[in-house]
Amino acid sequence: MTQALDLAVIGNCRTAALVDTGARILWWCFPRFDGDPVFCRLLAGDVEKGFSDVVLDGQIQSRSEYVRNTAIVSTLLSAEDGSQLRITDFAPRFRNFDRMLRPPQLIRIIEPVAGVPRITIRVRPTQHHGKVVSRLVAGSNHITYGEPALIRLTTDAPLAYIEAETPFALTHPVHLFLGADEPFAGEPAATARDFLNRTAEYWREWVRRLSIAYEWQDATIRAAITLKLSNFEETGGIVAALTTSLPEAPNSGRNWDYRYCWLRDAYFVVKALNRIGATRTMEHYISFILSIAGEDAVLKPVYGIVPNADLTEWIAPDLDGFQNHGPVRFGNAAVDQVQHDAYGSVILSAVPMFFDKRLPRPGGEPLFRLIEKMARRCAALALEPDAGIWEYRGRARIHTHSAAMCWAGLSRTGAIARRLGLTDRAEYWNGEADKVAAVILGRCWNEKRKAYTAGVDTEDMDASVLLMPELGLIDADDPRFVSTVAAIEQDLVRGRHVLRYAAADDFGLPETEFLVCRFWLIDALSLLGRRDEARARFNDALALRNHYGLFAEDIHPESGALWGNFPQTYSMAGLILSAMRLSQSWEERYWHASS
Repeated sequence: MTQALDLAVIGNCRTAALVDTGARILWWCFPRFDGDPVFCRLLAGDVEKGFSDVVLDGQIQSRSEYVRNTAIVSTLLSAEDGSQLRITDFAPRFRNFDRMLRPPQLIRIIEPVAGVPRITIRVRPTQHHGKVVSRLVAGSNHITYGEPALIRLTTDAPLAYIEAETPFALTHPVHLFLGADEPFAGEPAATARDFLNRTAEYWREWVRRLSIAYEWQDATIRAAITLKLSNFEETGGIVAALTTSLPEAPNSGRNWDYRYCWLRDAYFVVKALNRIGATRTMEHYISFILSIAGEDAVLKPVYGIVPNADLTEWIAPDLDGFQNHGPVRFGNAAVDQVQHDAYGSVILSAVPMFFDKRLPRPGGEPLFRLIEKMARRCAALALEPDAGIWEYRGRARIHTHSAAMCWAGLSRTGAIARRLGLTDRAEYWNGEADKVAAVILGRCWNEKRKAYTAGVDTEDMDASVLLMPELGLIDADDPRFVSTVAAIEQDLVRGRHVLRYAAADDFGLPETEFLVCRFWLIDALSLLGRRDEARARFNDALALRNHYGLFAEDIHPESGALWGNFPQTYSMAGLILSAMRLSQSWEERYWHASS
């Protein structure tokens, strides 16, 4: 099924763009993930602005795909006269002089494949969050867009044709570099080919080092690359998604800016990448945590990828929204919320630093001191009201998930202390964890529902309680958890879909499925021994991915369309973790094949 979010991500861990199946770049924030959307067509409603594309005269077909095991997209356009052209899109990323080259740059290679294609190259950037660029200045080999100068297009294509958007015959390959307004060193064709080959080699080598299971390898690899592309490597921050204001459902008003680092979401990304051996992202993320924590033990739930960035939420007047479903928001008011699970998320993210022998620089006493700061907050806040994992804007309660994450932080702090030989600290933190666990397991249990509910003194069910066994708070075979899963299936499962909650919130009743909740249910079913059912649900989930194998945040249960910000790291991390849990091992597959 063709859908509006059939988009691919190209990027290099500094900048990223979204490309549709016709090779139109319709989203690119410059010079980094949280920057001004130079290409904003995705959120421009009916207005033709903020994009770069190649129009083929008489086009009848397009075929687009990722180059295997890379973040490079190849699109073949075909015309009714038999002419064809190929467009290759990527952001350069490779080692150069012992450093990683990752400029804020996109490269397009346009080459004839058959006949003599007639094409029009269109480059229509915006600036100041959706305002049409009114000034462009052509040089000998480049065009500068914006006032003040915003980006530069350097190319060996005819500049006059690009300026006038005039069709011309494509008789040989042309190369486009979109990036900072600075002189371009080198010859475009040779540079583009060199950068393409070295970028492809980087991604193939990165994939080679992944430790993945036998089944669902293609899906796991694509999810892993996507998560890596969401890591702003300069600081270590990990964005929740690369977009803003893609609504959770049509006309819902649930339009949020996800181009920032939620400590909760980042933990799931780190967990998923660690699971398949990509540990360097975790190491970068721990550096990010050390930068934001400093001497202050009070954490916000979300930070900019440069931690001191202003996240004040505002609405852009020049963008009408995805399919005209506004508003378009920049910034996120969640920065001012109280969300206690952030402390546990930080501690859980850091745990492998003390236990994973593969790491060159294991965690030591300085990191442990930071962990203890977070643990003190866990102990103080575990049973205090907060906005919760779903960031309710109009109410606070003692949420089961927030309390459970605080408990997990205390428990892991005790384990780390024991690992370091700090017996007295281990006993202290384990004692604090036991106190919190006793309250959660007692007060969050609802006898009427025979389930652990969303929080203290409520009968509402919440999909996040499915994580309790994963955190270690309760055994999966505990009758109380078995009963909880049954209650969630009754209240939150709608056929193939899983809601995060079914009660009204600040915006009314939720309409779409929050995709990661499906993976949480799949994992819970597997823990309960319902493995065949879990595998069936997992395969069904894979069928919901877009043309390029990517997930957004939500799925509409009636239309099957993807909604919400894109690509959603929560969803992609859930895919990896469930695939690794459910897959047969290499040994099992080889044994079955040989028997």
